[in-house]
Amino acid sequence: MAERITSPFGAKSTAREVVAGHDLSGRVAIVTGAATGIGVETARALALAGAEVIIAARKPDLGEEVANAINEEAGLKRASFGMVDLASLASIRHFAHRWGDRPIDLLINNAGVMASPLMRTADGFEMQFGTNHLGHFLLSVLLAPNLVAGAKASGKRSRLVSLSSIGHRRAGVNFDDPNYEHRDYDKWEAYGQAKTANSLFAVGFDQRFKDQGVNANAVMPGGIMTPLQRHMSIEEQRAMGWLDENDKPREGFKTTEQGAATSVWAAVGSELEGVGGLYLEDCNQAVPWSQERPWNGVMPHALDPESADRLWDLSVKTVGAGA
Repeated sequence: MAERITSPFGAKSTAREVVAGHDLSGRVAIVTGAATGIGVETARALALAGAEVIIAARKPDLGEEVANAINEEAGLKRASFGMVDLASLASIRHFAHRWGDRPIDLLINNAGVMASPLMRTADGFEMQFGTNHLGHFLLSVLLAPNLVAGAKASGKRSRLVSLSSIGHRRAGVNFDDPNYEHRDYDKWEAYGQAKTANSLFAVGFDQRFKDQGVNANAVMPGGIMTPLQRHMSIEEQRAMGWLDENDKPREGFKTTEQGAATSVWAAVGSELEGVGGLYLEDCNQAVPWSQERPWNGVMPHALDPESADRLWDLSVKTVGAGA
């Protein structure tokens, strides 16, 4: 194995600490799901470092509010809202069509759904796999020419960041029935499958675009209390050990500013220049998963190149023309 890539930052670092000293003037970043949670902090850190940031989300009121707050803090207009619903292929295609041929430097696939009951996207896909993976897959592939153009225009490599999770340890991708049409639904298994897919997608994307100036890495942001938990009851969060007896997050949970740090490092870190296909956490390349430290590390199935190719083929077939 090549030497593990590390940075001066760690689990407690914040997005602003990671981006300090970077001048992102002239760079264009799209952050999905940046109307809530760690997406807000990711967008804010990039914008305050000079990037133009598009908050790509499905709730205009929240998205506009976040953009306005960032612009007020920056003292000039750097953030704007772009409507996209990742649970609708038509909405994704509309977003990409509206975007046109404008170059992009950073695409941060941050949006996500976790542990939802069995729900289906507009196109009939299981909600977690459909939103977390297939929606981001289509968006990324449609915008891939823009990322390539960004690298050519700036002379710097463009980057794609795919948010995965330690949840990937719960399941690999079930290639025979990814949408739970022929098997019993398990919300955590479905989440695990989607998060494995997010990691494998980074491997597959990097493989296909690294020679055109674009790198992709997967990120585990850490445990953070955000609207991502909207489908979970307080009782369930207690039972999983996430909350203590006073319903406070357990030791090891991060603030949203800390949760955004690894995404921002993946986007700007000089240590990652020209590097892709990795799984990153706590602002470093992840170590292999072990039972001694079950909340950290990456399992082999989430970085397997053959599975990444298989997922790519399945995804192209599933989302259809245009990818």
